[in-house]
Amino acid sequence: MEANWKPFRIKVVEPIRLLPRAERERKLKEAGYNLFNLQSEDIYIDLLTDSGTGAMSQAQWAALMEGDEAYAGSRSFEAFLDTVREITGLPYILPTHQGRAAEHILFSCALEPGKYVLSNSFFDTTRANIKACGGRPVDLPSPEALDPESDRPFKGNMDVEALEAFIAEKGKDQIAMIVLTVTNNTMAGQPVSLENIRAVSEIARGNGIPLFIDACRHAENSFFIRERELGQGDRAPLEISREVFSLADGCTMSAKKDGLGNIGGFLAMRDRKLFERCRERLILVEGFPTYGGLAGRDLAALAVGLREALDPEYLRDRVGQVRWLAERLRESGIPVYWPPGGHAVYVDAGRFLPHISPEEFPGQALACELYLEGGIRASEVGSAMLGREARFQFVRLAIPRRVYTREHLEAVVAALVRIAERRDSIRGMRLVAGAGPLRHFLARFEPLPG
Repeated sequence: MEANWKPFRIKVVEPIRLLPRAERERKLKEAGYNLFNLQSEDIYIDLLTDSGTGAMSQAQWAALMEGDEAYAGSRSFEAFLDTVREITGLPYILPTHQGRAAEHILFSCALEPGKYVLSNSFFDTTRANIKACGGRPVDLPSPEALDPESDRPFKGNMDVEALEAFIAEKGKDQIAMIVLTVTNNTMAGQPVSLENIRAVSEIARGNGIPLFIDACRHAENSFFIRERELGQGDRAPLEISREVFSLADGCTMSAKKDGLGNIGGFLAMRDRKLFERCRERLILVEGFPTYGGLAGRDLAALAVGLREALDPEYLRDRVGQVRWLAERLRESGIPVYWPPGGHAVYVDAGRFLPHISPEEFPGQALACELYLEGGIRASEVGSAMLGREARFQFVRLAIPRRVYTREHLEAVVAALVRIAERRDSIRGMRLVAGAGPLRHFLARFEPLPG
């Protein structure tokens, strides 16, 4: 069978347009050089995020039409509950309107101020939710993750030796929980091996520390385990995901990623007492426990999408599309983090624009140039987003699921190649408004004078 065959065909299309260059310049200036402030209708190719931006299948649309909008005890919730339990094996499940709500509820109920939360790497909202609850987030990525060129299969792993050393130094009573992010978004969407998850689980259980999985891209991670890890090639992604969840005490999930939904998420766990505290909090901030901030139709669509995301052919196409883009960019001399992950290509703006210091936000500068050059919106994952904690200066090209064709991605490559031809003339940026751990969502910038 041909390697590049598509496991779907297009049934509905949405018109898009490419604004003239002068109009893009005006729009970007009005947005304060922050691509979050641009309007969707002013974007040609939108790679800002893969969260909630995918296309739903005909089966999801059919389920949506049958959504039960009862305030309590809807059949849509029962379908959703059955699916989540089938995949995770976790008994206690709370739906939420998206992943950050699940994080907020978990940390507000399980985290004592001053205690540490350890991870392979936290993404922006997870880190901010921990800090908002008085916790102390600590990243312990694998050392090989810090080499953007090494072609290692599981650069999203947690540093097990550093984990053991941190527990020994601080004491297990000072650690509220461990969170494994699969795949590791901050570290260029890199997968975590099953061997690493097993090792972290053994350490956590040996020290009585709860282990939670940030599972928004667990299906993509399971596909990488199947493709790259010795002894896993004959297992289905569903079987691998079930083992991953069996090694944890619970999980949070934004189902806007590997739930193939436009909205939604959940919090799941084994601890009944923690569940009861979280359930009470959920009622206060999200809604009744059988809808949790979602319409019944959303729950019904997620019940289908969570299963579809584990289909091996869908995952082959999904991961293959990301890899194709990464390979074309690398062949064109564009520095990208290697190997590519499952949901995005991370252009290394620090290497692309070496004349711009991290304090002058090279990633933000490159993201703005990409919009000006091709009407393409991407997100910065560097010093604008993460401040001094940023290890890299990335521009993330997050590919929405089942949305763009190869021709769209060829336009992205062409735009970056044109930018590369004039890279020395690109200036850094200055932050003129915005503060706090989530400043990148609302900040405003301006180009530095030439």
